[in-house]
Amino acid sequence: MNYITPKLPGIIVVTIVGMAALFLSQHYAAPAMLFSLLLGIALSFLYEETKCQAGIEFTASHVLRFGIALLGLRIALGDLIALGWKTALLLIVAIASTIVVGILLAKVFGLSKRFGVLTGGAVGICGASAAMAISAVLPNDKHKDRDTLLTIIGVTSLSTLAMIIYPIIAGLLNLDETSTSIFLGGTIHDVAQVVGAGYSVSEHTGNLATLTKLVRVALLMPVVLCLLLVMRLNFKNATDSPPSFPLFLIAFVVLMCCNSFFDLPQLVTQTANDVSRFALVISIAAIGMKSNLKQLLLVGAKPIILLLLETIWLAGLILLCLPFL
Repeated sequence: MNYITPKLPGIIVVTIVGMAALFLSQHYAAPAMLFSLLLGIALSFLYEETKCQAGIEFTASHVLRFGIALLGLRIALGDLIALGWKTALLLIVAIASTIVVGILLAKVFGLSKRFGVLTGGAVGICGASAAMAISAVLPNDKHKDRDTLLTIIGVTSLSTLAMIIYPIIAGLLNLDETSTSIFLGGTIHDVAQVVGAGYSVSEHTGNLATLTKLVRVALLMPVVLCLLLVMRLNFKNATDSPPSFPLFLIAFVVLMCCNSFFDLPQLVTQTANDVSRFALVISIAAIGMKSNLKQLLLVGAKPIILLLLETIWLAGLILLCLPFL
């Protein structure tokens, strides 16, 4: 009790904000994570309140990792097999190249390499969830929370626009159902927006687009593991200790294997999915409360332009490769 009691005020506050975000999302058909982030930023003064600070910190770190770990129950290795090796290879190349493009563009814009990795991973893999997972393993610095916030705001907004625009593009290009599904699932950032875009075309398109998207989500952990490996190699000759292997990654892999090799009841997987979504929603609210709005405004338009160019790169690459699948 002595451990959790000081954190209760902050946890209660972010939970209320998360519930408000879900309510607004249901009534205004916009991403819950975006509402949660904006509400959190609006209530950032609560972070200065000593009674709330500990709980907000706890939610932004531990609850975040818990929510990411539970994402493992949304994925099965059979999804990758069902999609086919050509499509899976295309998604791997698309994610890797988007991260590389992010790093190169960040250098051009005078932004940090870490920010390029963060935005490239968010655009290439699964939007806000990927941004939070990658941020969780990146080394701490004074701009880490700010960069995470900027990435989440940008990638969520672009994902909502893509949900509307990409089905129109697919129609103008006369893509068949399979190609449309791979295009939507392989390019739109967040899972919810992929579902919305896919089923707006047809039920078959929605099913295959969602499957394609889940394969991208499954690639989140390999990407995070590669980042950890690179960071440990960079620490080889440094005096500081290298980053440790996060337990939430182990939990993610274990849960994904359980979902792959055991026939889990739908009630279990659906409950885990709902709990994971709520944990991520309140975690974003906590990250928003930790933010400094003045710092966000000082950064300017470069991060948004970076995210936009990464998004265009990903969509263009998938469209160019579709005829070869």
